Amino acid sequence: MLSPSLAQEIAGDTSAVIGFNVLITDAEGMVIGSGDSSRVGTFHEASIEVLRTQEPTTHSASQAHRLRGVRPGVTLPLVSDGQAVGTVGITGTPVQVRRFGLLVKRQTEILLRESVMLRSRLLAERAAEKLLADIASYDPHVVEGDFLVFRASELGFDLGLQRVAVVFQVTAPGVSARRQDAPARNISLVRSELLRTVREVFAGSQDIVAGTAPGWIGVLHRLSARRPMASLIGDCRRITDVIAAQDGLSARAGIGEPVASVGGLHDSYQDACDALRLGARVAGDSPVHLITDLRVHQVLAAVGQPARNRLLALTAADLRAQPDWPVLRDTITAWCENGFNLVRASAALHIHRNTVVYRMNKIEQITGRPLREHRTTMALYLACLADQLGGGVAPAEG
Repeated sequence: MLSPSLAQEIAGDTSAVIGFNVLITDAEGMVIGSGDSSRVGTFHEASIEVLRTQEPTTHSASQAHRLRGVRPGVTLPLVSDGQAVGTVGITGTPVQVRRFGLLVKRQTEILLRESVMLRSRLLAERAAEKLLADIASYDPHVVEGDFLVFRASELGFDLGLQRVAVVFQVTAPGVSARRQDAPARNISLVRSELLRTVREVFAGSQDIVAGTAPGWIGVLHRLSARRPMASLIGDCRRITDVIAAQDGLSARAGIGEPVASVGGLHDSYQDACDALRLGARVAGDSPVHLITDLRVHQVLAAVGQPARNRLLALTAADLRAQPDWPVLRDTITAWCENGFNLVRASAALHIHRNTVVYRMNKIEQITGRPLREHRTTMALYLACLADQLGGGVAPAEG
């Protein structure tokens, strides 16, 4: 419990402050820290009785002479959770050093408790990281879901509760995107700060938060019946705003689907990663992306670039040859995503309905197909989404 490195650090610093040598022993009476480094590794006989009784004792010169490895001074027990885990001794005339005894003992015990708490927190973080990594890569043919459920329960998490996966990506913009007076920030160096920012929002006892890679933070958020998905989106926006307020950093979030099983958590996590990746390509202005809004994009991305290229070439080649193709593409997308309703499509595009009618007429003239024929329009819609995903073929030449 009391590590030699911590004991040496405490003994060295305290000796320098009070002007008397301080030594620290372990539960076996062996010196593991001392302002006088020559005493490290020696046996301190007086500590054995102090460890047994948990009472301080003083040693005059004559008394110290009769004890192995002991010099005049005072020895006090170090107690943690009611158990003596070592001792702290101060070398000097008992009358001189007794006044420092209780102060040094209490300070050492405080530092020891803080060290134990830090170590416990680090161990818990690593366990959460491992659990999240195993869920992200879960394969029922390789590991049983019940094993992960058991491991999670040992950490205090019930994987049978409804959760949704959220993935955050934090990046440091290049020099051109950064303010001239803002220093460049290394994502790895601010990892703890970023984790703390996310944990302040996802602070529930059943929320699993862990870093997965430099700049990446995963969350398995416990959904409450009192807090709908809209609240989760608001929480994610709040986190991305806080991170964006820090010089030189930007953040985005991807959100999966609510689930209540190990396999479901795996799928939700992968969906959150897909939402983050696809959302950046088709809705770059928004920092938060839901997989529910990107399911069709996800399917198109899964079929591969050659199939998307063929769809574009056979369905929208003439449209893509137009100089206003991005405008026409957005019009088709808005028309389909708003239920083939002219009023809703114009509202989504923030333009007058007559402008939408003009664009639709132009599209119909170029393609030779009516946009009110939904099967034709849906093929065009998929071609538009494929173009948004990027890497499309060049327009065909006449």
